[in-house]
Amino acid sequence: MIHEVSGDILLSKAAAIAHGIAPNDDFHQGLALSLRERWPAMYKDFRHYCHQAHPKPGTLWTWGGPGHVRIVNLFTQDGAPTHGGKPGRASTANVNHCLRELHRLVETEKFGSLALPRLATGIGGLDWELVEPLIRQHLGALKIPVFVYSRFESGKAADESSGAKSK
Repeated sequence: MIHEVSGDILLSKAAAIAHGIAPNDDFHQGLALSLRERWPAMYKDFRHYCHQAHPKPGTLWTWGGPGHVRIVNLFTQDGAPTHGGKPGRASTANVNHCLRELHRLVETEKFGSLALPRLATGIGGLDWELVEPLIRQHLGALKIPVFVYSRFESGKAADESSGAKSK
């Protein structure tokens, strides 16, 4: 059940928020920066995870924080070619793999709802016309509300009243 909404994804009441990043991302732009500012411990844990696991594009990493917040970091972009370099662009192959893994995670963890932005279309550089069908293919059959934040409105909570349940 996919629902397009407008608002600030950081104000979402969804059980999990998913977003796209690159391996070893510095979280200095876009939604990643907002998440880093709101939950600095997530970024610290992310850096530790990347140093230990050396994640590959097309995979994901989940972080759980205070108040039952769950952030699902989808490695939609290629990593930077050098330490401290600019991450690569997202690819539809990486997005496809990430969404398949996200579907499995939602079912395994039994999330009651999920929120995500227009994945990989900002800093990732992909066209929404390529990404939206992948989201519908992989997440459309989930029996939970999936809120796609199609337009950002700072400080405004989206209307997620269409059946959102938290875990």
